[in-house]
Amino acid sequence: MEIDLTEQPQIVQDAAGWAMQIWDIAQSWALSPAAWSQFALLILAYLAAVMAAARLRGTLRRLLTPAEEATSPLARIRRASLIYMPLLLPLLAYVFTAMGETVVRSLFDSGAVIAFGKRVFLFLAVRTLVREIISDPLLKLLGRYVLIPIAAVYALGLFDEISAALNEMTVNLGNITFSVMSLLRGLIAGGFLFWLGGWTNRQSAQFIEAQKEMRPSIRQLTAKVVEFAIFTVAFLLLLNIMGINLSALAFVGGAVGVGLGFGLQKIASNFISGVILLVEGQATVGDYVELDGGESGQIVKMTARAAVLETFDGRWIVVPNEDFITTRVINYSDSGSANRYEAPFSVSYDTDINKVPPIIEAAVATHPAVLDLPYPPDCELRGFGDSGIDFAVEFWVNGFDDGPNKFTSDVLFLIWNALKDNDIEIPYPQRVVEIKGGLPHIKE
Repeated sequence: MEIDLTEQPQIVQDAAGWAMQIWDIAQSWALSPAAWSQFALLILAYLAAVMAAARLRGTLRRLLTPAEEATSPLARIRRASLIYMPLLLPLLAYVFTAMGETVVRSLFDSGAVIAFGKRVFLFLAVRTLVREIISDPLLKLLGRYVLIPIAAVYALGLFDEISAALNEMTVNLGNITFSVMSLLRGLIAGGFLFWLGGWTNRQSAQFIEAQKEMRPSIRQLTAKVVEFAIFTVAFLLLLNIMGINLSALAFVGGAVGVGLGFGLQKIASNFISGVILLVEGQATVGDYVELDGGESGQIVKMTARAAVLETFDGRWIVVPNEDFITTRVINYSDSGSANRYEAPFSVSYDTDINKVPPIIEAAVATHPAVLDLPYPPDCELRGFGDSGIDFAVEFWVNGFDDGPNKFTSDVLFLIWNALKDNDIEIPYPQRVVEIKGGLPHIKE
């Protein structure tokens, strides 16, 4: 019975045509002795793959499993290869089926059934790869919604027809023209290339960071250059895979140049300033800096556009790189980690001031964080105040007198205890009040 589909949409007619082709193929396979022999070979190939995989699985695990304490690159590669063990069965079935296809074509001059089975085994290998082996979220997403459907279409033998149809469908963006097939190919290749670029960038960053003989600023600059180079190469490869002529992007370069000249000049200035900072090393990650505007903190991150300062109260301050070049910046860590602080105090006028400096210097020197170099604690006479004699003790420590380190507070405790132990009085505020004309007379 024939059904008239001439009035139906074209997609319905195409689907009906494909269904009739599949039905005709199924009928021919069901009635053909050659097809039955190919089905038998498929079953034999699968059973042989099951037995071979069972024997090889244990042997490969023993060969590929390194010692637990092994940390060499070869040991890491051997451990990583173990995750591909689930592919052993479908790939062996694919290989044995391909061998059987050669025999069948030589005997019957036909191998459509066994070729279909071979493509099915390849589809099962792809499905196993996506479901059981790939763990990266981006690659798993691409595998689930792009790679598995493509493998299914290939297994059904419709890949060439669908590819031809997608190649005929084009998309125009200005003077750039590419097909839908190129877009899909670019989606797959782009996901893989940028995942590979991210993985390569992380590995290279870890390697560069491990080179402790390099200055921190040079390590950061090298890591940024490598990152830029990796993703530039990935982008150019993606354009080549999609079939986009790079000369067609010339107008984009012109637009970017105009944007840099006008609207993006600040971004360009900050980028160049960041490169200068990394090359010269005047400020790098870990340094404690104070800006001309009064902000201060430790540099915890340096990007292409700005540096991030973390204050001791947990706030983050984003500072454009240009500010480090065009304004005055105090770097407390540039010449070393030792910094000088002072703790002021006063004593009574009844005190023998000649005894104060050695007492205070000896007390402050007992603090475990106070340094003898570049200078030991130094107690100085600062002046004669209204209520007492003013002193200050200068001391050097590694670090900053803030956050987890309260050096001045500790030193003031040492000063208090030292003065008390030596019966030296800390004066209270004193004032002399003169009453002119005598005290007023109070009537009883």
